[in-house]
Amino acid sequence: MGTNKVLGGGGFHHVAIKVRDFEATVAMYKKVLGCEEIMAWGEGDGRGIMLDTGDGACFEVFAGGTGENQGNGFFHVALHTSRLDDVLAGVRAAGLTVTMEPKDIVIPSNPPLPVRITFFNGLDGESIELFQLS
Repeated sequence: MGTNKVLGGGGFHHVAIKVRDFEATVAMYKKVLGCEEIMAWGEGDGRGIMLDTGDGACFEVFAGGTGENQGNGFFHVALHTSRLDDVLAGVRAAGLTVTMEPKDIVIPSNPPLPVRITFFNGLDGESIELFQLS
């Protein structure tokens, strides 16, 4: 259980995206990022699926998207990893576009947080960050 006293637990549950090519997107999240299906529903453009990223936080993928940015205010979604370079090799092998090469940075917080990050685009242009604690 989380520690957010306002929410009564809290924590990240899911990010929902609506995609143009449902099958290809689901396959990418499963094969390239190792997400596992929790549940699926519907038919045609009414299909949806919940894909666990490994800690209970999920991508909820819906069919029927246009491939255009939905303009809903999300900048990117970050996935915690301990294997950034290996995962990125799979991203490249899948032909996905890397938008920022891996780099080591120190987030100027208190205390400073050293991390390794990279960004790539999913099949519908969604920006995905791989985030590794150094």
